[in-house]
Amino acid sequence: MTEQQEASEDAVMTRIGQAVILLHAGDREEARNRLGEIWSEIGEDGDFLHRCTLAHYMADAQDDPADELAWDLRALTAADGLTAAGPATDGRTAEGSTAGGPAADGLAGRPGNAVPARRPGDGPGRPGPQRAVRVFYPSLHLSLAADYVKLRRPEAARVHLARARAATGALSDDGYGNGVRAAIARLERRLATEPGAPHRPFPEQSP
Repeated sequence: MTEQQEASEDAVMTRIGQAVILLHAGDREEARNRLGEIWSEIGEDGDFLHRCTLAHYMADAQDDPADELAWDLRALTAADGLTAAGPATDGRTAEGSTAGGPAADGLAGRPGNAVPARRPGDGPGRPGPQRAVRVFYPSLHLSLAADYVKLRRPEAARVHLARARAATGALSDDGYGNGVRAAIARLERRLATEPGAPHRPFPEQSP
């Protein structure tokens, strides 16, 4: 990958990160506008990692739970595309991909707000995006489960919550990983009290 390409990739992640700062500061409308502009630029065929990161945060910026769900589904689709794509098709190897960047912090922090100091994949010797994206799946499915809870669709929420739990093996035993696990456990306990909940407890609640 050339230095010019790397600079371009870093510029996209920097812009996403700047929008996320606005989002966390409470300026949801401006964050939504900026993320929308970037989404229009990178397009449906843009970098999978960019689209996954952007869609994840765009979901946070939505006021309508249905819109939030739509963006979280886009984030999951992008993650699946990254996993299926193998080495990047633009000439980058997995190890050479731009896996770092400001927008990465907190990618998997919803809805438990477990924001890692840096995203898996940053720094020297970082894993490729196909490996790093596995760390995102617990949060991606957790976010979808939370969306379905808001939309009063507990069965769909349980499906994604089970997938989130099944994917936690990719998480490290650190603040970020423990935060995501704790958020999964909280939603499991909440769903266990919903009408129609299965009699068998979630693994987290087993004696």
